[in-house]
Amino acid sequence: MATNVVMPQMGYDMREGTVVRWHKEEGETVNRGEVIADIETDKATVEFEAYTGGVLGRIVAAAGVAVPVGELIAIITDPGEAVPDAPAAAPGAAAPSPAAPVVVAPPQEAVVSAGDGQVRASPIARRLARERGIDLALVAGSGPNGRITERDVENYQPTVAPAAPPSVPAPAGEPAPAAAEARIELSRMRQTIARVTSDSKTTAPHFYVTAAVDMGKAMALRREINDAADPESRVSVNDLMVKACALALAKHPKFNAFYRGDYLQVNGAMNIGIAIALETGLILPGVSNCESKSLLQIAAATKDLIARANSGTLRNEEYSSTTFSISNMGMFDVESFTAIIYPPHAAILAVGSVKEQPVVRDGQLGIGQMMKATLSTDHRVADGAEAAQFLMEIKRALENPVSLLL
Repeated sequence: MATNVVMPQMGYDMREGTVVRWHKEEGETVNRGEVIADIETDKATVEFEAYTGGVLGRIVAAAGVAVPVGELIAIITDPGEAVPDAPAAAPGAAAPSPAAPVVVAPPQEAVVSAGDGQVRASPIARRLARERGIDLALVAGSGPNGRITERDVENYQPTVAPAAPPSVPAPAGEPAPAAAEARIELSRMRQTIARVTSDSKTTAPHFYVTAAVDMGKAMALRREINDAADPESRVSVNDLMVKACALALAKHPKFNAFYRGDYLQVNGAMNIGIAIALETGLILPGVSNCESKSLLQIAAATKDLIARANSGTLRNEEYSSTTFSISNMGMFDVESFTAIIYPPHAAILAVGSVKEQPVVRDGQLGIGQMMKATLSTDHRVADGAEAAQFLMEIKRALENPVSLLL
């Protein structure tokens, strides 16, 4: 039986996607779980795996054309089965003829329509514009229908304002002249982040609880593991946090749930998202099934996730199936902060840096390695006491880190 392959929703905020490249051609065999295309969203390029096996009977969405979530992009059939007629393709999509081999336009010739339907550019042009900080809305396209090509971006010369006359120090007692105003255009990724965070803060009533965690034993355990492990298996502070959160989620499953109006959808798997800062913005892919992974397995999975996030080869489920999230700014020497919940999650943990600070233990003053962690919680899902108990479970795991190895 023929299976319609539609543009997946790879993330809560995704509205449309662009097939950057097809890995299969019409008539080729497709195995379930095999990567058949690379799909670009506003935030990342993700490998899309086939959810059924068979033959790639027809490619409906040409490479480079933006397709709304849920619309048909291909048809997979059983071997020998006739390919059914596909519905009309989205405007601008080049649906190949059944009798002719599919022709996938090379990236530099592919047309990409921006979310507002006005800016049209090739994927290479978009990538080059992001690298150079150029707003495509300001670039004149030389291609058909005003399409912006790679050459257009390379040849773009921003309008340079006339040089300001040399500044003259203001006389004593007079205020200094105001700085010149400027306009900075937002990238599509930044616009997406703005929309999602605004929706989250408007829809989900946030509240926050903070705890100071004594990380002395956890940091000592980390040193011992890393001294004995090979470089590829070294454990980070964030790996400790992921494992501690997995243990806490097992005891407080409400924080691994989604609010669905009149019920909570409690998720069985603990897919913990990790905030990763790319040059183009922030993404939140996840390590799946943390409940069944050891600390070393989490460390290896995290390294692999970060590497593929930077290379643009994330898989669909890593980008779309997270159930809880962690944002760590300790590497920036940030002591504490609050994070915005990523919909539809119930909570997010914000982690600060581990700092040596004076502490009192059993009435004696000493030096401790302290870290502040702040839990942002959706009040529709849990109350303050429940959030405090969940955070204390994370604190207990980190302050008694042998539990992270069990």
